[in-house]
Order: sequence, then C-alpha cells, then structure tokens
Amino acid sequence: MEKFEGDLNLLVERLCKGERDFVSREMERLRDRLVSLHKENLVKINHSVMELVCAKYLILAGYNVNVEHVLDSLSCDIYALKGFGSLIIEVETGFVPPEHALDPLTYCRARTASKITRYSGCAEKFGLAAPPHYVIHIPLTLIKPPRYRSESEIKEVKALCDLYYSNPPVSLEEIKNARIHTVYILDVDGGIVKENDPSTYIEKTQPIL
Repeated sequence: MEKFEGDLNLLVERLCKGERDFVSREMERLRDRLVSLHKENLVKINHSVMELVCAKYLILAGYNVNVEHVLDSLSCDIYALKGFGSLIIEVETGFVPPEHALDPLTYCRARTASKITRYSGCAEKFGLAAPPHYVIHIPLTLIKPPRYRSESEIKEVKALCDLYYSNPPVSLEEIKNARIHTVYILDVDGGIVKENDPSTYIEKTQPIL
C-alpha cells in the first residue's frame, strides 16, 4: 500500500510541476480515489499511473475527469465531460492473464473489440489509451463507419467477442453501431500524451502486426 501511494504521489508531483493550482487539485482528487480503490484491491499500479497521465491531458483540454467511473453495470477507466459532451477512455496495459498464455493475440483482439462495442454506446465519444511499448489490436471492421460494415464482418467480430465475453454477450446491433474516435499513446516516463486518429494509428501499427 505504501509503495502504491508513494508512486502515485511522485507521479502527481511530477505531472503537476509548473501547472496551475486547479490542475494540481484535480490530479490530487483522482490520486486519492485510486488510492482508496487500491485499499480494496480493485486497481493496480501500472494501470493507475496511465490513467493519471491521460487524466492530466484531458484536464488541460478542459474536461471534468473521473477515474474508475461506474456506468450502470459497467465501470470505465476514465469518464470525462466537457460542455454537453461525454468521453470514455479505456486504458490498455497489454496484460494477458496466465490462462491465456497460449492465445494472447486472440485474447487481446477480443478484449479490444469487446471494449469498443460495450463502451462506445455509453458516451458521445470513445477512445483507447496504451503505452508506446504495447500495440493495441483493433479489429479493422470497427475502424470503418458503421454503414460500411458488412453483415459477415459484424458476425466475425461477434464470434471473436463471444470466445471470452459471453456474459452478457455483445449484440450484433452493438457491434454494428460501435465507434472508436481516438487512440492515446501514454508515455508515463515523460508524462506525455499523443493523440491519434484510429485510422492513422492502424496505418502506423498494421505493418508490425
């Protein structure tokens, strides 16, 4: 517990250096929430530090930010409001559970597809965030505008999600209408965030995949 809180204190101090008091207060509020959740063993350090790096970027962009926000039956990593618009960000660390050691690529693709499908309907905009040392596996179908997705492509995404996420299963209608608007690259070392259009992100990372 002391290590977790100490790391977050150090990160917040680093991120808030030279910033306005308002930014510091907001970051301290988010840090305190993560510390409280860690006491209940609900959050981990790698994920939490990336949430804070992304949160600062959004605060500076004029958003009112919450972390580990509960939406009906879902809990999203970051929920941000600006004016009448809402934004949900899901942070991906690249962690693969030991039980999926033999199918890590398929598991990561399914997790990403499921998050885009389940969360994007809960806000005006949806985005994913990840460190530069992890490439997010975004199914190409979900980059297309909904009207250009074929029935076979939609069924293929559903079959992928159903491999690991069937309680409850995602619906064909959810997949048809799912959207991803942005991808954030989170450099924790430097406290830097780079925002990418999903299509641009795919173009840059597809050769690697």
